[in-house]
Amino acid sequence: MSSDQPRRGRDSIGAASAGSPMGSTAAIVIAVVAVVAGFLILRQIRDDDGGAAAVPDVSATTPDTVPASSLTPQSTAPAFTTSTVFVPTVDGATVVVANSSTVDGAAGRLSTALQGQGFTTADATNATAKQEQTTILYDPTDPEALAVAQSLGVLMNVSIIQEVPTPAPVEGGVLPDGAAVIVMLGSDKATLTLEQMSAPTTTVPAGSVPAAVTDSTTAP
Repeated sequence: MSSDQPRRGRDSIGAASAGSPMGSTAAIVIAVVAVVAGFLILRQIRDDDGGAAAVPDVSATTPDTVPASSLTPQSTAPAFTTSTVFVPTVDGATVVVANSSTVDGAAGRLSTALQGQGFTTADATNATAKQEQTTILYDPTDPEALAVAQSLGVLMNVSIIQEVPTPAPVEGGVLPDGAAVIVMLGSDKATLTLEQMSAPTTTVPAGSVPAAVTDSTTAP
């Protein structure tokens, strides 16, 4: 009899444990918690992976310098070369050419050439003295005389432009009526055309130009 009682006690305890509703509920709760925890952990891992992939690696894709091909081309304006065209002042003052050289007819020929350029000229005359270098004189009382004299200086390549003295260095000692500019045509340009006078000067060998004389009988 003593051996049967303990067995019945253990059987009764096991049966009671197997049939207890509290044990089944705890097991279910634990299983649910484990599933939920696993789901949350898996979701967190996926979110972390997705966040890392959403941020691009700027340093790996952005070059240090912008490619030349991506820049908007800029048009370059063509270079234009401008040239200065000399426009002489030919109106406002009458010009008289005085022959200061030993070349007959030089003053008349230059007067005709100046008329062709638009200048107003008086009859050619003779200077009271011969001179080697051509000079230009102007009447300071005439407001247009200086501009005309300077234009003649450019066309004839003459650098000496001065006020006309008193008496004027021409036959009669005075300027012809209406004239305000005198071209004292010297031996350096007496044999040249107006175009040749405008050309750059070159060195002339000594003795190639006639020496200045005081003969005043040369034709204008």
